[in-house]
Amino acid sequence: MAVHEFAMMPHEPQKGVRFDLYEPQKYACIAVPDDAIEGILPKLAEIEFYHHVVDEPKKGLAYCGITLIPPTSERSFIEAIGNSAELDKLRTLLETAVMFDKWVIHFGI
Repeated sequence: MAVHEFAMMPHEPQKGVRFDLYEPQKYACIAVPDDAIEGILPKLAEIEFYHHVVDEPKKGLAYCGITLIPPTSERSFIEAIGNSAELDKLRTLLETAVMFDKWVIHFGI
């Protein structure tokens, strides 16, 4: 089964620094089934994220790439999740990131 992986970043990403390597083991990632993410993709397509670098905002997840999720977008992401039990761990991760004003990294499939 294909999965997306998410984790809180220990440090805020800096301008000009690219995240191109698939290295979820570097972060304490949680795995989220692809079919659960597919169900909320239309809602996520309206939220500003960053793909691979924080120099240019993009809408939606980098489905097959790396997404950097800023604290300013995390509440909207939580709203997109709604009450999905399948996304409870992701919701908890995002809520924790909001509390600590941390960025979240997403490794797509």
